[in-house]
Amino acid sequence: MTVTDGSDLWLRRFHPAPDAPVRLVCFPHAGGSATFYFPVSAALQSDSDVTALQYPGRQDRRSEPNVDDIGVLADRIAPVVEPLFDRPVVFFGHSMGAIIAFEVARRLQERGHTPAMLFASGRRAPSTRREENVHQRDDDGIVAEMKAMSGTDAQVLGDEELLRMVLPAIRSDYRAIETYGPVEATVDCPITALVGDDDPKTTVAEADAWRAHTTAAFDIRTFRGGHFYLSPRAAEVIALTREALRGAVAVG
Repeated sequence: MTVTDGSDLWLRRFHPAPDAPVRLVCFPHAGGSATFYFPVSAALQSDSDVTALQYPGRQDRRSEPNVDDIGVLADRIAPVVEPLFDRPVVFFGHSMGAIIAFEVARRLQERGHTPAMLFASGRRAPSTRREENVHQRDDDGIVAEMKAMSGTDAQVLGDEELLRMVLPAIRSDYRAIETYGPVEATVDCPITALVGDDDPKTTVAEADAWRAHTTAAFDIRTFRGGHFYLSPRAAEVIALTREALRGAVAVG
């Protein structure tokens, strides 16, 4: 597939599989980048064409303005992802990425494209809300949050110059997700919610509330671990995702 219309800025294929019968589109967490999904791409390259989103303001896009509004991000991502729907597509989003995936799915559904499945990992349902203000903290406060969540490379946290470089994007992401919702909308694709049983950001009940956001099937899977349970439980998450990809192909 030829990437056009600036989508090369947004989409990363670490192991291109243009002839695969299904696509997996991965949405990173707040402060995250496409490279977070490199291991997923490596593990599933024989099953699907894996694409990860790269948001503005980080890595090779750090010179671009950050986007601190979920709706604006979804509006910009939807037309970039739309050409991928020449075959079944599965969305996987972790934390903030789960909400962005949901909002992109809503927009694409209006255009006649519905994902075969949406995995909502490590994030409360759109209709639930907590009062959070990480984006209003000083730099040290944001760094403390990042360390507590254990989702940022220790090398980054230990490199003062690099850390200061990425903090604007992280703050922007936190502002985007902390000012989002509540939203009561639904999508027509099945949703599977994934959550760690010790996640301080999402309780099992808050994850289960995703069932109200689909008109199709719903499932919830709980894993041992915290907010980034999916790193130590990677084999289990990969197996579950592979099953969904094969199911999407079978359905067509």
